[in-house]
Amino acid sequence: AAHCLSGETAAVKIYLGSGEQILADSFYPSPDYRPNDPSSLDVGIVITGQDLGRPGVPLLLSRDARVGEQAVIAGWGEDAMGAGTVLRAATTSIATVGPYYLETTNGTGLSSVCSGDSGGPILVSEGGVWAVAGVVSATSGSNCLSGASLYANIRNAANMSFILGLVPLAGRR
Repeated sequence: AAHCLSGETAAVKIYLGSGEQILADSFYPSPDYRPNDPSSLDVGIVITGQDLGRPGVPLLLSRDARVGEQAVIAGWGEDAMGAGTVLRAATTSIATVGPYYLETTNGTGLSSVCSGDSGGPILVSEGGVWAVAGVVSATSGSNCLSGASLYANIRNAANMSFILGLVPLAGRR
């Protein structure tokens, strides 16, 4: 998420869940990101100088996400009890698809994002392959048990242009 990379961010490290953290070679918040602006483009790119040893997850470029579509969210943020530092993934359902954001709401059997999950993906299945439909941006609730979760919409033309301008193969697997 751009809000994680803007301001006074001096360095970015990538943690894959085990082993040493990897220092990023460079990182870029979207030039169209503006804090507290609902039409802001809250995406960012982190570039490493080494192969991470894992296949990339492609971007969802072939279609828009769909209202009611089942999705998977993932992040390293805190849970509802304030515990963090563990990668968590859960299922949710897309409630709103807008030009700037996808939205999910917390509900029975559905999960939500928490503090620290920013920059993580919301994934949908396209042709049997998981694809990134959005980037965790914010939650409207006071904690992860209430409110809506917002994800920067990858299909926004400016987001796609920004991402593919820096990582041309992001849409391919």
